[in-house]
Amino acid sequence: MKVDVLTETVIAAPCERVAAYAADPVHAPEWYANIESVQWLTPPPVGVGSRVAFVARFLGRRLAYTYEVTAYESGSRLVMRTAEGPFPMETTYTWEPYGEGAARTRMTLRNRGEPRGFASVGAAVKAAAMRRAQKKDLAALKALMER
Repeated sequence: MKVDVLTETVIAAPCERVAAYAADPVHAPEWYANIESVQWLTPPPVGVGSRVAFVARFLGRRLAYTYEVTAYESGSRLVMRTAEGPFPMETTYTWEPYGEGAARTRMTLRNRGEPRGFASVGAAVKAAAMRRAQKKDLAALKALMER
């Protein structure tokens, strides 16, 4: 079973500011509740081919994985993928100006993948947990950006 979770929020801050902050992996532990640490494996800043190692906790398990940036359009879109482990994942962020005067940002966060082997058991439960976590993470990012 494939997992495909899309969440979005509107943030009362300019698109360029939100995108620059969210696209920088070093900030991930500040707004992702489950991410414990981030380490650049290639020199910053983020760009196609950048590799970043993450350590996270999800559903009570410690996860260590490496994302590689596969697409990056500064200020509008970031796509990262990992093929390692039992749950290959692709994460996509999009940002677009929103509303009159474009003083706000519409951000989407999409995680999709296809669990393999034992990890495929309970994919629906994982998707529901991911949706809840993503909503909380975007709410945390919104609060940080709107301060």
